[in-house]
Amino acid sequence: MRKSEVKVAQYVLQNMDAVLDMRIVDLAQEAQVSEPTIVRFCRALDLNGFQAFKLRLAQSLTQHHSLGQFAIAPDDTSAEIINKVFDTSMNQMIRAKQQLDADQMTHAVSALMRSRRVEFYGFGASGAVAMDAMHKFFRLEFSAVAYSDPHMQSMSAVTLEEDDVVVAISQSGRTKDLLHAMELAKQQGAHVISLSPPNSPVAQLADLPIDVHINEDTDVFTPMTSRIVHLMVIDCLAVGVAQRKGPEFEEHLSRIKGSIADLRLNEQDS
Repeated sequence: MRKSEVKVAQYVLQNMDAVLDMRIVDLAQEAQVSEPTIVRFCRALDLNGFQAFKLRLAQSLTQHHSLGQFAIAPDDTSAEIINKVFDTSMNQMIRAKQQLDADQMTHAVSALMRSRRVEFYGFGASGAVAMDAMHKFFRLEFSAVAYSDPHMQSMSAVTLEEDDVVVAISQSGRTKDLLHAMELAKQQGAHVISLSPPNSPVAQLADLPIDVHINEDTDVFTPMTSRIVHLMVIDCLAVGVAQRKGPEFEEHLSRIKGSIADLRLNEQDS
């Protein structure tokens, strides 16, 4: 870059958030350069104009923030805890979205579409995800259950049949009891989908691994975001299945929604 363009770059690096709200004349004034210099600066970055530069800057800021996790300090205020917990969760979801393999999701949805019986296995926080998944797929006309007890997983796995599906959920990808249940399910001819870190034992054993890698600190003051990301992946699978079932399936979902309408208070009653 020319010396004048370097001045622009230095100002941007020191004031990235502020630049997003600036007009080209504002940036020129603050960086003490001419407006044509701003245009040349953008072209030096292979961008077609100042608006394109601001869009790229905003995207870069989002990606930059998503790389970190905000550890919570014992003396943080409630406002700081709220910001850190929400920011950590949103940033991890952005990062996970960027890493998800669309082909893996497509194959998993296809396996689910061929099945009538779907079982969700998980322990701890992953057990809560399994329960949520069971509710979603029950509404999609599957025989769906969730187990977080190793004995129930093993006993149920040996009753599975060909084209049944097990979805094994694990943040670590190394849970021995989960691997045992997966082995039993595969011996029965069932398909095993995994939500786990890539190349982990759980992912390697699965027929259809979905790679979900979260660099999660297990410190007591750090938000647990893997559960939220796993819930989002389950939502993607459920939506993919509902889409494959076609528009006529909307009538079924409407009936389910109507069946629980009487369980809620009307606004005038509350």
